[in-house]
Amino acid sequence: MKQIKIVFFDIDGTLIDMQKKQISTKTLEMLKLLKQHGICICLATGRSPVSLPVFDGVEFDAYLTFNGSLCYTGETTVFSNPIPSGDVQKLIHNAAVLGRPVSVATKERLAANGSDADLADYYAFAHQKLTIAEDFDSVSQEEVYQVMLGCREADYPAILRGVDGAKIAAWWDRAVDVIPANGGKGMGIRRILEYYHFDRDEAMAFGDGNNDIEMLEAVGTGVAMENASPRLKAIADDVCGHVAQDGVYHYCKEHGLI
Repeated sequence: MKQIKIVFFDIDGTLIDMQKKQISTKTLEMLKLLKQHGICICLATGRSPVSLPVFDGVEFDAYLTFNGSLCYTGETTVFSNPIPSGDVQKLIHNAAVLGRPVSVATKERLAANGSDADLADYYAFAHQKLTIAEDFDSVSQEEVYQVMLGCREADYPAILRGVDGAKIAAWWDRAVDVIPANGGKGMGIRRILEYYHFDRDEAMAFGDGNNDIEMLEAVGTGVAMENASPRLKAIADDVCGHVAQDGVYHYCKEHGLI
C-alpha cells in the first residue's frame, strides 16, 4: 500500500452507527489521530452542508456534499455541479404523479413541498425535522444540487421519466438522492485529489452503501464496512469491521495509519 495522504469517509453507517446515531469515542479518536499524523480527512456524503454533523475537536480538511455535487475546503469551492433546472422540475412532477413529496437541496437550505413517513425518516438520519416550505416553488428554481424523496426501487424508472441530466444515488431502501447525471462521489473525489495534487493511490475511502461504489473505485484503497451492501463489498479492495464495533478505527490501527 502506497503512503496514504488523504482518507474519505461516508457518514451514516460508516462513521456513525445508524442505530446509536452518534459517533463512538474510538472513531472520534481515530479522526484526531489521522490529523495528527498529517493525513487529510474528508467527509464524502449525500448530506447537504447544512446537515453535516459536528464532531467535537475535529475539523475536516475537505467536504464532498450532495454525493459529490458540491465539494469545498474551508471557504474554497472546489467543485459545483447542480442539477439542470428543467430536470429538477421534471423530477418534482414525476414524484407528484407517484403521490410523493420531494425535498430540494440548495447550498443554503432544504425545502420540501410535503411530507410522508419515508421522507421524514430520511431527514431524521441527519437529526433534522422535515418542515414544508411555503416558498418551495421559488427555492426549486434556484441552483438545486440534490432532490430527495421516499420511494422503492421499483419506482426508479418512473422518477427519472423524461429526465436526462440526473440519476439516482441510493443507500437506503426507502428513499433516494437524485443527483446530476455526471455527478457522484467518484467525481467529487477526483476533483479533491486534483486540488491537493494527490495521486489516487495515496487516497483511501470507507463506505457502506451503493452510493459509495464510485467513491471506492476512485481511490487506491477502497474499504467497505462489514455492514455494507453486498454490491459495495463486491467491488471493495478490502472489508473492515462493523460500524457498531469501531470497524474503521481498528482497520486504521492495524494498517499503521494511527
